[in-house]
Amino acid sequence: MKVLNDQEEISKKPTLRKTDVVVHLKGESIIVPPKTITLLEGLGNYTIIHTESGQRFVVSKTLKLVSQHLKKNFIRVHKAYIINSDFIVSRVDDDRFLKLAGGKEVAVSRRKIKETTLLLNSK
Repeated sequence: MKVLNDQEEISKKPTLRKTDVVVHLKGESIIVPPKTITLLEGLGNYTIIHTESGQRFVVSKTLKLVSQHLKKNFIRVHKAYIINSDFIVSRVDDDRFLKLAGGKEVAVSRRKIKETTLLLNSK
Protein backbone atom coordinates (compact mmCIF):
# COMPACT_ATOMS: atom_id res chain seq x y z
CA MET A 1 0.00 0.00 0.00
CA LYS A 2 1.29 3.46 -0.90
CA VAL A 3 0.58 6.85 0.58
CA LEU A 4 0.27 9.97 -1.52
CA ASN A 5 1.50 12.82 0.65
CA ASP A 6 1.90 16.58 0.12
CA GLN A 7 5.06 16.25 -1.95
CA GLU A 8 3.64 13.35 -4.01
CA GLU A 9 6.20 10.98 -2.52
CA ILE A 10 5.41 7.38 -1.79
CA SER A 11 5.72 6.27 1.82
CA LYS A 12 6.73 2.70 2.60
CA LYS A 13 4.82 2.30 5.88
CA PRO A 14 1.36 3.80 5.56
CA THR A 15 -0.89 4.53 8.48
CA LEU A 16 -4.52 4.57 7.46
CA ARG A 17 -6.68 7.22 9.13
CA LYS A 18 -10.47 7.19 9.24
CA THR A 19 -10.63 10.20 6.91
CA ASP A 20 -8.21 8.87 4.26
CA VAL A 21 -9.50 7.85 0.86
CA VAL A 22 -8.14 4.59 -0.53
CA VAL A 23 -7.75 4.30 -4.30
CA HIS A 24 -6.97 1.00 -6.05
CA LEU A 25 -4.70 1.50 -9.03
CA LYS A 26 -2.94 -1.18 -11.08
CA GLY A 27 -3.16 -3.79 -8.35
CA GLU A 28 -1.97 -1.46 -5.59
CA SER A 29 -3.82 0.54 -2.98
CA ILE A 30 -2.97 4.22 -2.72
CA ILE A 31 -3.98 6.30 0.28
CA VAL A 32 -4.99 9.84 -0.67
CA PRO A 33 -5.07 12.15 2.38
CA PRO A 34 -8.05 14.56 2.32
CA LYS A 35 -5.78 17.60 2.66
CA THR A 36 -4.47 16.91 -0.87
CA ILE A 37 -7.95 16.55 -2.44
CA THR A 38 -9.28 19.67 -4.18
CA LEU A 39 -12.43 18.31 -5.77
CA LEU A 40 -14.61 15.20 -5.89
CA GLU A 41 -16.56 14.85 -9.13
CA GLY A 42 -19.42 12.38 -9.35
CA LEU A 43 -20.23 10.47 -12.53
CA GLY A 44 -23.01 8.03 -11.67
CA ASN A 45 -21.50 5.15 -9.73
CA TYR A 46 -17.97 6.53 -10.18
CA THR A 47 -16.15 9.39 -8.49
CA ILE A 48 -13.16 11.26 -9.88
CA ILE A 49 -10.80 12.49 -7.16
CA HIS A 50 -8.80 15.58 -8.17
CA THR A 51 -5.66 16.37 -6.15
CA GLU A 52 -3.72 19.60 -5.70
CA SER A 53 -0.90 18.26 -7.89
CA GLY A 54 -3.29 17.75 -10.79
CA GLN A 55 -3.58 13.98 -10.47
CA ARG A 56 -6.95 12.36 -10.99
CA PHE A 57 -8.10 9.02 -9.62
CA VAL A 58 -11.28 7.20 -10.62
CA VAL A 59 -13.00 5.24 -7.85
CA SER A 60 -15.93 2.89 -8.42
CA LYS A 61 -17.95 4.37 -5.55
CA THR A 62 -20.64 7.02 -5.53
CA LEU A 63 -19.88 10.57 -4.50
CA LYS A 64 -21.92 10.08 -1.32
CA LEU A 65 -19.91 7.01 -0.25
CA VAL A 66 -16.54 8.63 -0.89
CA SER A 67 -17.49 11.80 1.00
CA GLN A 68 -18.94 10.14 4.12
CA HIS A 69 -15.76 10.34 6.20
CA LEU A 70 -14.48 13.70 4.99
CA LYS A 71 -14.32 16.73 7.26
CA LYS A 72 -16.50 19.84 7.22
CA ASN A 73 -14.18 21.79 4.90
CA PHE A 74 -15.61 19.64 2.07
CA ILE A 75 -18.76 21.30 0.74
CA ARG A 76 -21.31 19.80 -1.63
CA VAL A 77 -21.95 22.62 -4.09
CA HIS A 78 -23.69 20.62 -6.80
CA LYS A 79 -25.20 17.21 -7.40
CA ALA A 80 -21.95 16.23 -9.10
CA TYR A 81 -19.34 18.21 -7.11
CA ILE A 82 -17.91 18.31 -3.61
CA ILE A 83 -15.10 20.82 -3.15
CA ASN A 84 -12.43 21.31 -0.51
CA SER A 85 -12.99 24.89 0.65
CA ASP A 86 -9.28 25.22 1.49
CA PHE A 87 -8.54 25.33 -2.26
CA ILE A 88 -11.00 28.04 -3.31
CA VAL A 89 -9.09 30.81 -5.05
CA SER A 90 -12.00 33.06 -6.00
CA ARG A 91 -15.78 33.28 -6.15
CA VAL A 92 -17.17 34.32 -9.53
CA ASP A 93 -20.53 35.67 -10.73
CA ASP A 94 -22.26 36.10 -7.34
CA ASP A 95 -20.98 32.72 -6.11
CA ARG A 96 -22.40 30.84 -9.12
CA PHE A 97 -18.90 29.57 -9.88
CA LEU A 98 -15.95 28.78 -7.64
CA LYS A 99 -12.43 28.86 -9.03
CA LEU A 100 -10.13 26.32 -7.39
CA ALA A 101 -6.36 26.07 -7.14
CA GLY A 102 -5.12 24.43 -10.30
CA GLY A 103 -7.49 26.43 -12.52
CA LYS A 104 -10.59 24.23 -12.27
CA GLU A 105 -13.85 26.19 -12.19
CA VAL A 106 -16.87 24.50 -10.59
CA ALA A 107 -20.51 25.51 -11.01
CA VAL A 108 -22.65 25.91 -7.90
CA SER A 109 -26.22 24.69 -8.34
CA ARG A 110 -29.08 27.18 -7.88
CA ARG A 111 -30.34 25.29 -4.84
CA LYS A 112 -26.94 25.34 -3.15
CA ILE A 113 -25.94 28.99 -3.72
CA LYS A 114 -27.34 30.38 -0.45
CA GLU A 115 -26.00 27.50 1.65
CA THR A 116 -22.58 27.67 -0.02
CA THR A 117 -22.37 31.45 0.38
CA LEU A 118 -23.22 31.22 4.08
CA LEU A 119 -20.63 28.50 4.67
CA LEU A 120 -17.91 30.38 2.80
CA ASN A 121 -18.69 33.69 4.49
CA SER A 122 -18.45 32.06 7.92
CA LYS A 123 -14.90 30.83 7.23
